[in-house]
Amino acid sequence: MEAALVSVATGVLKPVIGKLTVLLGNEYKRFKTVRKEIKSLTNELAAMEAFLLKMSEDEDPDVQDKVWMNEVRELSYDMEDTIDDFMQSIGDKDEKPDGFIEKIKSSLGKLGKMKARRRIGREIQDLKKQIKEVGDRNTRYKGRQTFTSTKNETVDPRALAIFEHASNLVGIDGPKAEIIKLLAQEDGRASTQQQLKIVSIVGSGGMGKTTLANQVYQELKEQFECWAFISVSRSPNMMNILRTILSEVSGQDYSMTEAGSVQILISKINDFLLDKRYFVVVDDIWDVDTWDIIKCAFPATSSTSRIITTTRINNVAHSCCSSFNGRIYNIRALDMVHSRQLFHTRLFKSDEDCPSYLQEISEQILKKCDGLPLAIIAISGLLANTERTENMWNQVKDSIGRALERNTSVEGMMKILSLSYFDLPAYLKTCLLYLSIYQEDSTIEKEDLIRRWIAEGFIHREGRYTAYELGERCFNELLNRGLIQPEETNEYGIVKSCRVHDTILDFIISKSTEENFVTLLGVPILTIGNQSNVVRRLCLQGVEEGNSTILAAGLVLSHVRSFTMVRGLLEIPSLEEFRHLRVLNLKECSELKDHHLENIVRLFQLRYLNLEGTYISKLPEQIGRLGCLEVLDLRMTSVLELPASIVNLRKLMHLLVNNDVKFPDGIAKMQALETLEGVRAYIQPFDFLCGLGQLKNLRNLVDLEFYCHTEEHNKAIVSSLCKLGTHNLRSLTIEVGRSLLHQDSLCLTTLEDLSIRFLAFPQVPTWVGSLRNLQRLRLIVEGLKQDDLCTLGALPSLLVLYLDGTPESNGKLRINGEVGFRFLNIFIYDACLTPVDLMFGTGSMPKLEKIELNYIHVIEANSLGFGIENLPCLTSVKCIGVDGDDGIVEAVKTAMERGASTHPNHPSLLFGSF
Repeated sequence: MEAALVSVATGVLKPVIGKLTVLLGNEYKRFKTVRKEIKSLTNELAAMEAFLLKMSEDEDPDVQDKVWMNEVRELSYDMEDTIDDFMQSIGDKDEKPDGFIEKIKSSLGKLGKMKARRRIGREIQDLKKQIKEVGDRNTRYKGRQTFTSTKNETVDPRALAIFEHASNLVGIDGPKAEIIKLLAQEDGRASTQQQLKIVSIVGSGGMGKTTLANQVYQELKEQFECWAFISVSRSPNMMNILRTILSEVSGQDYSMTEAGSVQILISKINDFLLDKRYFVVVDDIWDVDTWDIIKCAFPATSSTSRIITTTRINNVAHSCCSSFNGRIYNIRALDMVHSRQLFHTRLFKSDEDCPSYLQEISEQILKKCDGLPLAIIAISGLLANTERTENMWNQVKDSIGRALERNTSVEGMMKILSLSYFDLPAYLKTCLLYLSIYQEDSTIEKEDLIRRWIAEGFIHREGRYTAYELGERCFNELLNRGLIQPEETNEYGIVKSCRVHDTILDFIISKSTEENFVTLLGVPILTIGNQSNVVRRLCLQGVEEGNSTILAAGLVLSHVRSFTMVRGLLEIPSLEEFRHLRVLNLKECSELKDHHLENIVRLFQLRYLNLEGTYISKLPEQIGRLGCLEVLDLRMTSVLELPASIVNLRKLMHLLVNNDVKFPDGIAKMQALETLEGVRAYIQPFDFLCGLGQLKNLRNLVDLEFYCHTEEHNKAIVSSLCKLGTHNLRSLTIEVGRSLLHQDSLCLTTLEDLSIRFLAFPQVPTWVGSLRNLQRLRLIVEGLKQDDLCTLGALPSLLVLYLDGTPESNGKLRINGEVGFRFLNIFIYDACLTPVDLMFGTGSMPKLEKIELNYIHVIEANSLGFGIENLPCLTSVKCIGVDGDDGIVEAVKTAMERGASTHPNHPSLLFGSF
């Protein structure tokens, strides 16, 4: 990947050089003096950029060099703001800003060439003067040798296996069994027989406390009436924590509830749980006071309820256990056998042993990691991108030794993470440090993160790859290196969200603060005095009064490029202060009202606007003046109609709204759109239904409610879908779609992902069989027949199939080599608790790795175990919600266990019945 436009190493030097290069274009040929000055300045900045990139690889730069690097980076931001202000000032104030280059082309005709020349000349002279002043303070432009790895990757299955094994295989079985035993056993004390039981897991960061607690939770939770898993973290918002507990145990959403006080929420939780058998995990408690509040929500009278807590602090663990009938469990480091297994999972294929010439070095590296899972994952991630030679691995081993020398375990862990950080290419360093804006224990949505990276300028389109595709590669590479952890994986095995381990987040925040990359307010490990008052990216976390805190910190907001506010803050800073803002994230800010957006159209550089989960009810009528806007998220707001001017957002790529939002006429003007989410067809104007098909760059159409009240409107939406299917449409999700029941043909040749929910077909539609590029399909078919399987099996590119619905009356379904499915990797079938006589024959689904058979009412014919032994590549089998006669259920389970044990791959088996 080419160097990013914006990076933590070089600031915005590359965009500045790019904009200066534009000034050297044909429009300025007559301005010889100005052109000469611009060229000189451009060359100087290019030399500085190259030097900064080399210097960024140095873990411990010279103090003078470090000061100079910071000065140049900060100056680059000021220079870009100056150029942007200049171009904005010479543009027509009523003109829709269509970008930098377009303004340059129009400026001479509006103000006259002589006036423009004088203005440009003054600006360039001033910039040169600033550069000279900085350069004079550091004349030592010196080159340094660096080593980086910049290959682009998909998610390495072995990287995901680290987390799968860490949670299921590598050293977890023994501790999990011990915790379950502690939760089950009585302690013999007569006075505690009627109390609920608690186990508190204690250990240092990176030991796997959360992983262990989650594994016990997943195994036991369905034995209880209700359950919840809550992360607390260092700066807990008690109202949010209690809302989460109430939401999870009740199964209802209380996240936006305006409860009167902590006491009221505690009372509600207590009342709900009073006569129930519950199981709760309270993860990552940092102080006794926090636990003293949370524990009040749990009735102590239920002897059959259970609680697990995790903490790094011994006195917190003792406090948890003294509250109820409790036991402390001290988590242990991995032994050498399990350390080696975790290490090799990442570095070598399952059928490949560690090369003999690396075995001794591997053992030495593992001894230095001392059984700490996070350290093993971090080092294996570094080695996975390092040449497999004895010399290179010895260098890594020696670096670990120096990192741990005379350091406590926490400081040593930070040093190990530093090794991984400096092995990253510049663009990945930037993407990683940006994660410092997320709160501890946050779930980070992949799609939103990538869109923010793009809006910040870290990633841009290259050749035939879209910016989003390259962003996905960056995300995957951070996963592969173990620097982020997969959180949610969808039914197709695709990682949809991630989280950052607390220890890694501490490191990221430390580096981000050091580089003045992100300014954080309300983070416990930082104080205002640690940070510069020159702010480029601002994030308010856990601050109760935003404006007063900003003023107290003496922060200047006029050059802020990115502003993130965590929900629950009481005051919203005026947007007038953020003139150069590119990214504005106000997601779930409950205090946000319509009037707060009055001045938003003045943010002429705004690229990303997230208002999801707020109470705004309308957008400003002049929203179309935000000519640089690329992302607009209005989901879970009260907006019901979009302003007419929104179609003037010619650079908007991602528009996300609720499905009850009405669009204006003119959607066809929005040719940059790549993602459109939330379209209820029958409330849209006819112009919209027709114009939708003209969006030639639309790749993702999500949550389409596909039905209209008139035949004319139905024909319009069908025609538009067919047009999109011949352009660039890759993914289509249809929520409801009665009109589809009557369609004999739909031309969707480009489609790769199709999901149709809440609509049952009597048979697989004939047009589905024509989707030659389809890779993922979700469909509901009532009365599934053998012919339907043959239609689906003939799809040549199908990799993932998710089928819902009942089979035909005899329930017999046979899959063999003749049915097809030559490349299918994942098969999920939800039978809705109906009897199914399903059998996989010899030669069926030759590439299938994972199978899920859910909510099946088993019959005697299933006692052969569905023939899973005939699936040669099988690695995972899940049967959830199995129903039927107890004897038959047990016979099916036994047969499947036998089939899994005799299969050459020994696939994992999860079997759960009602």
